[in-house]
Amino acid sequence: MKKLLLLSAICLAACSPETNQKADQTTPSNIASGITIYTAGNIITVNEAMPRAEAIALNAEGSIVAVGALAGLKSQLKGAVIDRRFADKTIVPGLIDPHVHMTLGAMMYGLDFIPPWDMETPKGTVKGLPNKKAMLGKIEEFEKAAPEGPLFLYGYHNLVQGDLTRQDLDKISETRPLFIWHYSGHDFYLNSAAIELAKLTPDLANKFHGIGLDEKGELNGRIYEDASLALFGTIGPILLAPAHIKKGFEGYEKIFARSGVTTVVEMGYGIFGRALEDNYIKTHYTDEDNYNLYLVPEHRAFTAEFGNEAVANILEMSADETRNPPVLNQVKLFTDAAFYSQTMKMAAPGYIGGQSKGTDGLWVTKPNDLVGVMKPYWDAGIDIHIHSNGDAAQDSTLKAFSQMGTGQTGQRLIIEHGGLFRPDQITKAAELGIGISAASHYVKYMGADYKEAIGEKTDFITPLASAIKAGIHTTVHSDAPLAPPQPLKAASVHMTRETRQGGVSNAREKLTKDQALKAITLDAAWSLGLDDKIGSIEAGKRADLAILEANPLETAPENWPDIKVWGVMLGGDIRPVQ
Repeated sequence: MKKLLLLSAICLAACSPETNQKADQTTPSNIASGITIYTAGNIITVNEAMPRAEAIALNAEGSIVAVGALAGLKSQLKGAVIDRRFADKTIVPGLIDPHVHMTLGAMMYGLDFIPPWDMETPKGTVKGLPNKKAMLGKIEEFEKAAPEGPLFLYGYHNLVQGDLTRQDLDKISETRPLFIWHYSGHDFYLNSAAIELAKLTPDLANKFHGIGLDEKGELNGRIYEDASLALFGTIGPILLAPAHIKKGFEGYEKIFARSGVTTVVEMGYGIFGRALEDNYIKTHYTDEDNYNLYLVPEHRAFTAEFGNEAVANILEMSADETRNPPVLNQVKLFTDAAFYSQTMKMAAPGYIGGQSKGTDGLWVTKPNDLVGVMKPYWDAGIDIHIHSNGDAAQDSTLKAFSQMGTGQTGQRLIIEHGGLFRPDQITKAAELGIGISAASHYVKYMGADYKEAIGEKTDFITPLASAIKAGIHTTVHSDAPLAPPQPLKAASVHMTRETRQGGVSNAREKLTKDQALKAITLDAAWSLGLDDKIGSIEAGKRADLAILEANPLETAPENWPDIKVWGVMLGGDIRPVQ
């Protein structure tokens, strides 16, 4: 992977298509050596100073040295090679997915799917199973066709497919262990054979909150949140087996390539153990891939490994320019639990339906502890990403951050997922200078279904237009594998606010095309502290670009997912979709 090299001390002035400025007369005559000027049918820069351009000039190191009108660049850069191969294409900044989970995703993408809605997978689109009967029928079909041993399936969702019990799964098989992984990734549902294999007992409820018990005090088959650790000794060797991870990792990379993604970020480095994750990354991620990978350490994992030296180790790793992939000077924290599994922390009246009815969700970090967790990182100059979903969680996160100091220049806090935001919380986040990296898919998949669980609070699901209007840097992410890493599809969701049933969830929160494109490029880069390197097409930045078959700004929002990706440039290297 090429590193961004320093430009010449004399930086070329960008040439606007409107003014066709002449070259700076002080520019050395040999400055064009090794420079290539690319033209395209459309070049969308996501740079307010020059939103459109005719041409881009790159040096041999893969950096952008000038952007503007072709005539002006040719005048500036005499002797530069002119490359017109993209004359019928649209060039935009490389698309960014700022929050994925590589190892977790490889575990899931290596499985067969039983999704509640149509879902893009490495194997193509898997049709959704819209009710319990269809889902149980598919599980039975997979069980009959599977070789001997435990069967793992991913994608079940209770709000769409109905409650799933141990007894439901026992009817499919009393002898084969069945492990059904909830769409959220935070819950498992087991039959009796799986419970026996994992050696689970009701006594575990004294140790973990997430142990499902029936009215008789017996295990009902649901194991969720941190209680999933009780399963890891059984399921870990299977789901983390090298052959299984290889299949899932390769699946990830296929989706990245055909989606125009040039930058992805593992937003939870260390959760499965750094040594294990480093080994898989070293094995499966190479310079030949079509994307750059960055790592953000996860607080609990680094604290478990390094104790009081977690902060020092993040600073040391992020300062090491030889690391590949790089570790960002950032950390991932948690306020509450999961949106999909109805365990995010809710303000009154809590959950009015669904599997969490009568409760108000779970804290991961209790409000009284949050300042103490955040402060050592903030005081050390480390950016904070904090998983914060429910409206009660936003109150806690905002209150804790208001007690931080001003931080270092450019230091930032990003709320990850941001499942619910009331208007007053948007206002407070803007006052504090907080950014939002929203889960791209909550509106599409849950905008209507979640009314059963939270009622009219569905109007507060990821209100991104309000966030942008308030001046908040706002991006969207897939949280892959919970949604496929397809930024154009993510942007489309927030331009249409269409639910999977065809309705519209809070139309006031629709984004414009320009806002949506910025969310998956420049604001995504800002959330990662990389906006000086990528995210827009400007002189001095790395030439990470997506090459599209259509201009998104001239394409209807609902059709953005259908825009074909020709390929990408990665540090100036041209890499077509294979």
